[in-house]
Amino acid sequence: MTRDDWGKMQDGICESVGENNYANWIKPLAFAGIEDDIAHFVAPSAFIGSFVSQNFGDVILSRIAKVSGGVRRLHFNVSKGDAAPIVAAETKRLAERPATPVNDTVRSAPLDKRFTFDTFVVGKPNELAHAAARRVAEGGPVTFNPLFLYGGVGLGKTHLMHAISWELKARSPDLNVLYLSAEQFMYRFVQALRERRMMDFKEIFRSVDVLMVDDVQFIAGKDSTQEEFFHTFNALVDQNKQIIISADRAPDEIKDLENRIRSRLQSGLVVDLHPTDYELRLGILQSKVEAQQAQYPGLEIESGVLEFLAHRISTNVRVLEGALTRLFAFASLIGKPINMDLTQDCLADVLRASERKISIDEIQRKVAEHYNIRLSDILGPRRVRTFARPRQVAMYLCKQLTSRSLPEIGRRFGGRDHTTVMHGVRRIEELKLQDSQIAEDLEMLRRALEG
Repeated sequence: MTRDDWGKMQDGICESVGENNYANWIKPLAFAGIEDDIAHFVAPSAFIGSFVSQNFGDVILSRIAKVSGGVRRLHFNVSKGDAAPIVAAETKRLAERPATPVNDTVRSAPLDKRFTFDTFVVGKPNELAHAAARRVAEGGPVTFNPLFLYGGVGLGKTHLMHAISWELKARSPDLNVLYLSAEQFMYRFVQALRERRMMDFKEIFRSVDVLMVDDVQFIAGKDSTQEEFFHTFNALVDQNKQIIISADRAPDEIKDLENRIRSRLQSGLVVDLHPTDYELRLGILQSKVEAQQAQYPGLEIESGVLEFLAHRISTNVRVLEGALTRLFAFASLIGKPINMDLTQDCLADVLRASERKISIDEIQRKVAEHYNIRLSDILGPRRVRTFARPRQVAMYLCKQLTSRSLPEIGRRFGGRDHTTVMHGVRRIEELKLQDSQIAEDLEMLRRALEG
């Protein structure tokens, strides 16, 4: 196979991997020849060679096999100043490409105008993270560096990152705040390598006043990117510049992260955004209802719907907010108020996906234990208040914490009709507003079941 053959393959490879991937990863490669069963290429950096091998190796091999069937492996050398003429020619070709303006290399990622401190709902699970973010956003002397925020998807990390950036810009418009994702940092680093602009990259990244990197777990395993990130980190800390980092897990839980970077990330304030609790989820929904009602004037939402959603959708705030948005749009389209029946019809798929896996049997056992009665008393026919009230509590919790239908719940309570279940649920909804003991019992049982 010749260099001309490699040139003829380019269009086909581009079609297979896409234009962006081709331009960023394949085009910078120079074909150096075939030895035994190995096709040799020259890459601008070890990182690019490794990335191509892992992500596009099969595509390249399949194309080469059509011309030279004996090739079984790819090998990537890093270009050097004293490399072969083909390397020099490739370097010249890269140098002749239009240069990317320096300002484009360091442009901050766009910020979401909705993500401010004013729209961030604070509760026990996130109050420490919120307080730390507020302190950093006030500017002034650096008290902890870096600030490392971590937590699962949809718990508010990115919201806080954006809020810090908005606040810093509002307080000090001349402050050089750079916010970007770890993937964007990696891409810009590779771009600088490819275009021989590393000095520009280093100079600009080390000249910011505040560096904010979102989802830093994505640089794990990327050796060259980690190396540059480490040096950038050290340079900024030495200058007493603020660094704010977010990730989906704690530094010591990020696999393939270099120990020296892990140690650096742990040297500041590490704050966990805990999973939301019921009160925080309800507060978030209540804060969003006003905006929805402004968009859909006159659309009413029945009492109990927000509480139901806060109970049932517990893992991800984005899903919770999306469910509310869908609910208002659906109700507006069909011209009906938002009640429990419409909510369960509209959000059936979301509710199934968010199912807590709490069973009716488990609810019945917990309620029987709580009220110190036998399980057979809850399921049996006796209507004395000592058994009837716990039975209604159990029915209410089944309706709230599972996706089972009323007829199915009725069958599991000694073959009762769905209207009996409906009556029991409504009765408990009334009593929890009037009787503090019932409200306390419900909350205690719910926590025990969800714990």
